[in-house]
Amino acid sequence: MSAVVLALTAGAVIGVALGALGGGGSVLAVPALIYLLGFSPVAATTASLVIVTLTSVTALVAHARDGNVRWRTGLLFAATGIGPAMLGGALADRIPEAVLTAGFGVVAGAAALRMLRSRPIAEVAVTVRPGRAAAAGAGLGAVTGVLGVGGGFLAVPALVDVLGLRMRDAVGTSLLVITVNSLAALSMRGPAVEGLDWAVVGPFVGAAVLGAWDGKRLAAKVSAPTLQRIFALVLLAVAAFMLVSAPL
Repeated sequence: MSAVVLALTAGAVIGVALGALGGGGSVLAVPALIYLLGFSPVAATTASLVIVTLTSVTALVAHARDGNVRWRTGLLFAATGIGPAMLGGALADRIPEAVLTAGFGVVAGAAALRMLRSRPIAEVAVTVRPGRAAAAGAGLGAVTGVLGVGGGFLAVPALVDVLGLRMRDAVGTSLLVITVNSLAALSMRGPAVEGLDWAVVGPFVGAAVLGAWDGKRLAAKVSAPTLQRIFALVLLAVAAFMLVSAPL
């Protein structure tokens, strides 16, 4: 099977996951790029940042049209993550491949376990603590910068629990935070971005964006908890494979 066909297939699957779950699907982009398309860990995390940025912008426009983006809150939260995202983006190519692969496997496994154990997040009034909000934003930026994931599975709970946003607003605002962090990380990966195989990355992005629309339709037919459990089990298997196969 050609690389372009594989890219279209993988992009479509990830796009469907993003559209159906509202976040988290991009975690599969890095392992797909490494194990299906032969990218190095650094190239895969860089390509994933491109994919995350473009798909997040697309989804952000739709959520903004519905009035579900808290722009001021999102930008302030994202501001604390810009520095860590840029630092992570600059350091990514200096981290040993084994460490990068294992680190991604750990984060993917943690995301899967969170999905399996999660219960509906209560939308209650919370006291906003600036220090805690800054720490959460910085941590999300660092994860995005180093590992090339959007971090929606981390951003949405943080926006609800730490900043007290309603779930609907948290999902839309998380896309703004993810977009800002991804752009900050990409700004430090100039040579890596230029060296990407755009003949593969382009179809991957296009299929992911189109697949997201199908994911929204799928979400209307299958319950969200069922979709989340299926995705979490797949992600857990991928995380285990990455940890076992990480080069020593």
